[in-house]
Amino acid sequence: MNAINFPYLEKTSEYKPNKNGNNGNNGKVNARHEAIESAVKGILTNIGENPEREGLLKTPDRIARMYDELTAGYNIDPVKMINGALFHVDYDEMVIVKDIEFYSLCEHHMLPFYGHAHVAYIPDGKVIGLSKIPRIVDMFARRLQVQERMTKQIADFIKETIQPKGVAVVVDGVHMCSMMRGVKKASASMVTSTVLDAFRNNPKTRAEFMQHISGRKSID
Repeated sequence: MNAINFPYLEKTSEYKPNKNGNNGNNGKVNARHEAIESAVKGILTNIGENPEREGLLKTPDRIARMYDELTAGYNIDPVKMINGALFHVDYDEMVIVKDIEFYSLCEHHMLPFYGHAHVAYIPDGKVIGLSKIPRIVDMFARRLQVQERMTKQIADFIKETIQPKGVAVVVDGVHMCSMMRGVKKASASMVTSTVLDAFRNNPKTRAEFMQHISGRKSID
């Protein structure tokens, strides 16, 4: 794993939370939280609220801590996340993990979008531990995103990590930015897909995957 390069996983923060919620460097964490809290107070004031009233008094701190969780994907070390969970197996049939829940933030309005990801690959001599695929989805979802890019990042990462014969990813999402504001279409959903190698080159393989994930029609 150490030889694998992940150019699209550049860190944008030095904050690396551990299981206790801190990174051993409270000075940097506190400075980051203070900056977010100050910004939130400014927003509250400018929309006509009073950040000093009882109900909002702790809101800036809550939001700062919330962003630690919602943007944790920026700070995940992919090598440590995989943690050697690649196994040599004499198996070359399709592996599918479907209905993986995800929650992300749209980078245009910083409103949530959420849904399910469906991931498949065809092994070429090795497989990845089952729990790692949902973790891969989370790694890309928990950052500011657009669904199209997130779908491709998941597929590219799996391809580079496992080097399978093919990868397919389909993501279903509903976006609060189109439900709460703008066009206000509450029933609209978005489907994105990335198919690589065997899934792109073989219509039957692609159709089998689509059938497994709720009887969808194959992608042309």
